[in-house]
Amino acid sequence: MSDLDLCYMPASEALKRFKAKKLSPVELMEAVIKRAEATKDKVNAFTNTHFDEAMDLAKKAEAKYAKGKKTGALEGLPIGIKDESYIKGKPTTGGSLIMKDFVADSSSTMNERVIKAGGIVHARTATPEFSCAAYTWSRLWGITRNPWNTKFTPGGSSGGAGASLASGTSSIATGSDIGGSIRIPASTCGVVGYKPPYGRNPDDPPFNLDFYCHTGPLARTVEDAILLQNVMTGPSPLDIASLRPKLTLPTKFKPIKGWKIGYSMNLGGFEVDPEVVKNTKKALDVFRSLGAEVEEVDLGWGPEVLEAGMAYLNHLFGAFLSKLLPEHADEMTTYARKFAEDGAGSKATDFVNSLEVAGRMYMTLGPLLEKYNVLICPTTALPSVPADHDQSKDEVRINGKLVNPSLGWVMTTPFNTMSRCPVLSLPSGHAKNGVPTGIQIVGRTYCDEDVFRAGMAYEKAVGGWYGEKAKRPKL
Repeated sequence: MSDLDLCYMPASEALKRFKAKKLSPVELMEAVIKRAEATKDKVNAFTNTHFDEAMDLAKKAEAKYAKGKKTGALEGLPIGIKDESYIKGKPTTGGSLIMKDFVADSSSTMNERVIKAGGIVHARTATPEFSCAAYTWSRLWGITRNPWNTKFTPGGSSGGAGASLASGTSSIATGSDIGGSIRIPASTCGVVGYKPPYGRNPDDPPFNLDFYCHTGPLARTVEDAILLQNVMTGPSPLDIASLRPKLTLPTKFKPIKGWKIGYSMNLGGFEVDPEVVKNTKKALDVFRSLGAEVEEVDLGWGPEVLEAGMAYLNHLFGAFLSKLLPEHADEMTTYARKFAEDGAGSKATDFVNSLEVAGRMYMTLGPLLEKYNVLICPTTALPSVPADHDQSKDEVRINGKLVNPSLGWVMTTPFNTMSRCPVLSLPSGHAKNGVPTGIQIVGRTYCDEDVFRAGMAYEKAVGGWYGEKAKRPKL
């Protein structure tokens, strides 16, 4: 097996081989680090790396497997951790010059769980400054690029995670999602991303109390996403919003024959690129081939949905960042500064209005999900935007029409508003420019298993992604 095949091996498969003593965590880590060194200038997926320590930990994992000792659920796997959450004694920069020297004195719950399960943090994955954009570049770390076409962004804010998975430099990766930050990179990089229902996975204060905010996994296979989700999930004594009891997902599901699936191509208010439409239709045909009944639905939503989402994000997330303006405005990126300024100008009435819109949105979505098992729509309305896109000054057009330069080219934010719905993003194909596109599978509130059941059936029907050389980016 070539080093490249090792780099793209599903995490679940690597674990089986570790246990059977057919592969060593050291071999896998060596291959991944070599690949990371070879692709770093082209992709720039990582911020701080911990390669030497990762090799030492891989040797310890190798010894555990060799002696038949008890091993954790992620024992020996190289896992990219988003450079936003904390690991005790390690730097976390949040992609900001303001935090360039910050070292955490405690670990985020999800990272503690990943490490306790034997996951090896070989690198921190890049984010835009304070994770406040749908692309990934910062003054501190430069531009992160899409492995499929380096002129474009891998998305954001978990852009480094998506780029790392697509380029074969992590086995699985963590992300967070406040406006689409797991699902956008999953779509633009052609990987799997999961936004669990609010409270399913613990988070750090104060954003654990923001119902738009979720932590979750990114992976190259649905089973790998489940593997990491099962480690991240469960109640935490440090997060009052975390749900009891822990939900452990299975990895085997029944077929979806006889299911009713609703789909919306534009969620009522988005301009959608023709290539995205084409690939979404192809994906819907796959579900039909699996024996599901697929029908177009009208949610009755319009442009007010994105406007409300933006208002909510400005009021909490933007206002949170606005506290930095008096002392640090000159250190901030143009886009983070603009977001913070918008947040400073937000009014309580804007926030309340966003909640009223959310209530109206679920008045149609809730009953619709009683009739259909899941809802499907595109993840992004445009395959991607340029790698150096700046929402504070650049325009985005779809079908010749100007859209919101921040989140108007993605279709993820409505399901942060509908935060109790689980959403799985899966690849739907590629655009002519090589950039992947994706679909979102939206489930009934707290029905995580449904989206994975649909996702697993779809993945099996399309033959998966990354399994052979032709299905990988040519870096």
